[in-house]
Amino acid sequence: MDAASLKSLLEQVASGSTTADEALGRLRDLPFEDLGFAHIDHHRSLRRGYPETIFSQGKTPQQTVAIAERLVDAGSLVLATRVDDPTAVALAARFRQVDHDTTARTVIVRPTDMVPQPETGLVLVLSAGTSDLPVAQEAIVTARSMGARTEGIFDVGVAGIHRLLAYRERLHEARVIVVAAGMEGALASVVGGLVEAPVVAVPTSVGYGASFGGVSALLTMLNSCASGVLVVNIDNGYGAGYAAALINNRSIDPMVED
Repeated sequence: MDAASLKSLLEQVASGSTTADEALGRLRDLPFEDLGFAHIDHHRSLRRGYPETIFSQGKTPQQTVAIAERLVDAGSLVLATRVDDPTAVALAARFRQVDHDTTARTVIVRPTDMVPQPETGLVLVLSAGTSDLPVAQEAIVTARSMGARTEGIFDVGVAGIHRLLAYRERLHEARVIVVAAGMEGALASVVGGLVEAPVVAVPTSVGYGASFGGVSALLTMLNSCASGVLVVNIDNGYGAGYAAALINNRSIDPMVED
């Protein structure tokens, strides 16, 4: 339940169209709901503006479906990340409105009565190479699920810097830029030195042995000499997309004072 839904419920109680007992029943599990194997944070939409995400890795398909059911019943859009094929099949069999992105390994489930909201702003997600696409695409799906207009520009790493410079005008139009890069992770510093927008850098585990599963790219990004480069964990496209959407959305929120 988000702030708009809660306000609507209170207005219904005030007008007499909903009884206090009916409202209590709807609010009974608002702080959290205990499923035994999970405590679902129904309060997160009120507290943070966006519902809880299901991290499916390590969960059974049945567990992921059960959590998704409760979130959908509460009127929330559901984003599930790190979804394997059996879990994706189970979600598609259970819900009518399901978007499965095989590259990002994500599934979005929408309540049947949810009205799509227009996307706003502009988040650009860059990948240094095609091998970084799964992480970049996870960031794209995440940011879009949060209402940010999001575009991808792929395979523009520093080994051929002219590919990146061909999109220079578009880079300057973005409110936030996400950069997914493995190997040495230099692309984030290059982008950070070209634009005024904040850059969210996400190191990927792509690379040969001395890249140490993304640690080399992580250290390069953390040591960037370009100001305004923020770094998330290795392969954390979700975290990068979430942070980018928060920055994008607040920068255009009329309720946020200048």
